[in-house]
Amino acid sequence: MYKIMIVEDDPKLASLLKSHIERYGNEGVVVQDYEQVLEQFQELMPHLVLLDVNLPSFDGYYWCRQIRLVSTCPIIFISARSGAPDQLRALENGADDYITKPFHYDLVIAKIHSQLRRVYGDYAATSGERTVELDGLVLYPERMELSLDDRTIALTKKETILLETLLSRSPRIVSRETILEKLWDDAFVDDNTLSVNINRVRKRLAELGIEGALETVRGSGYRLNKGWGPAR
Repeated sequence: MYKIMIVEDDPKLASLLKSHIERYGNEGVVVQDYEQVLEQFQELMPHLVLLDVNLPSFDGYYWCRQIRLVSTCPIIFISARSGAPDQLRALENGADDYITKPFHYDLVIAKIHSQLRRVYGDYAATSGERTVELDGLVLYPERMELSLDDRTIALTKKETILLETLLSRSPRIVSRETILEKLWDDAFVDDNTLSVNINRVRKRLAELGIEGALETVRGSGYRLNKGWGPAR
């Protein structure tokens, strides 16, 4: 099952899109707060985003750029703006496809499935792809995905960097200084910001059934302890 995030401020249209998505066995999640789209994206970590152009507060182009700062997941615009300049602007801001309203729902579903196959399925590029593996847990840095057994979750850019650092050095302790340098170079970051990112990684691991593996070593840093095992 893939998770599709729907950013559309027409409640009726959003509901119909959700219904069609779930009819084909996937999960549709409709955004309710149009001022917190990025925050909701990072909380949901969807496999694909359906994004309208005309939204309250900030338009879809803005939110597309914000999502692209943390994820490479497919983004499909759905908009009543049918002009070539609007479609070009969407693609230049990071969109993968553009569908004009009114549309046939079957076309939307077909385009969603096409993007999902391209990124996650039959057509996903895997040749020569770099991976980091520990005890059956596999990180795909170029895709920003983490897999265990038959489950795969999407990650943000910082989560990917943090997990790669921890996985590659396990079971050694990774110092706070090393993590800060990896994530923010030499920029000043307070302890709370680092703790937030560590907790986000713990939540991602928990989504795969891994609890308590990311250890805080007081006064030293953090350590990823293996033990979940492949094909449990």
